Amino acid sequence: MTTDQQPETQRSDRDMSLVEHLTELRQRVVKSLIAVVVGAVVVWIFYDEVWSTLLSPYCDALATLDQESPLGEGECSLVLNQPLEGLSLFFTVVGYGGFIVAIPVVLWQAWQFVVPGLYAHEKQYGIRFVVSGATLFFFGAGLAFWSAPRALEFLLDVGGQQFVPLLSPAPYISFLVKMLVAFGLGFQFPIILILAQQIGLVDADQLKAGRRYAIVGIVVLVAILTPSGDPITLGVLSVPMYLFYEASIIFGWFKKRKAKKLANAS
Repeated sequence: MTTDQQPETQRSDRDMSLVEHLTELRQRVVKSLIAVVVGAVVVWIFYDEVWSTLLSPYCDALATLDQESPLGEGECSLVLNQPLEGLSLFFTVVGYGGFIVAIPVVLWQAWQFVVPGLYAHEKQYGIRFVVSGATLFFFGAGLAFWSAPRALEFLLDVGGQQFVPLLSPAPYISFLVKMLVAFGLGFQFPIILILAQQIGLVDADQLKAGRRYAIVGIVVLVAILTPSGDPITLGVLSVPMYLFYEASIIFGWFKKRKAKKLANAS
């Protein structure tokens, strides 16, 4: 049987050697890194606007807590206390910002790496994977940005009113960026579950039977992913992830029902 005639159920990379796999991986990583660098340049160009946006959750938290900054009324600036902190801050914002901007390209390169190992009928999900993955990542990052002031309110207020918040840039940006990335990655959860069902690793019945373990696992995973582990952040991310889990079960149920109809029709 020739290559053009191989059945739809046959994988296309059975004869690829380890060296070829590693070469393919290197190419995909290099292309992803180039996309991240391009994204970092874009963030660099709009650095002042990006920084102003990143600072707004801190300003909102101070305004809600009605705490006046030691720097003066209406001020919510962060304080540099190390000479190299500004440079480190710049690279952190530009680097993570470049990664976030490049997410669609990174997802596409990841898909292109695994495509040769898929069956022919599984390769059609590429565009859906990239579009839905990027959309969910940005939606998750947006939810993190929305919840950041509320998390900061809790964290700044839990110690008592005797403390005056005067944050430095590095810990604050580390906290905020980790939240954005953690929420973005957490929102990939339904993509993983749906793809796992599409390629036959799990089915809806298995997911349904593992509900109790899933709830505990989701909470533990969120506690690991998020930088603070505060109850607000845990709740804001855990609830959507569990809803995604239930949605994946519904997807699997419809998938099984469709397959049964096709089997009966044939």
